[in-house]
Amino acid sequence: MALLTLDYTQALHKATPPFAPFIPVALLPYIAFVLLGATFALAFYFSTLPKDKIPVRELAVASTASLLGGFGVVAMFCNAGVYL
Repeated sequence: MALLTLDYTQALHKATPPFAPFIPVALLPYIAFVLLGATFALAFYFSTLPKDKIPVRELAVASTASLLGGFGVVAMFCNAGVYL
């Protein structure tokens, strides 16, 4: 029974198409540069914001910078060959 499962799994593996990313690999350095540049710009903007009693604007800017930084770091690592 286990041999049949192994043979079926190997045949299924050989029959599936290879992985093709949604974003072309050649665009990764540009995407990383734009996202990380926007992150640093928003971090500078965040540091110049006046302190509010209810920090809604600060939270929005910091959350956006965090998201852009996270995706930018992943794009940078993928560009360097460390696929996450």
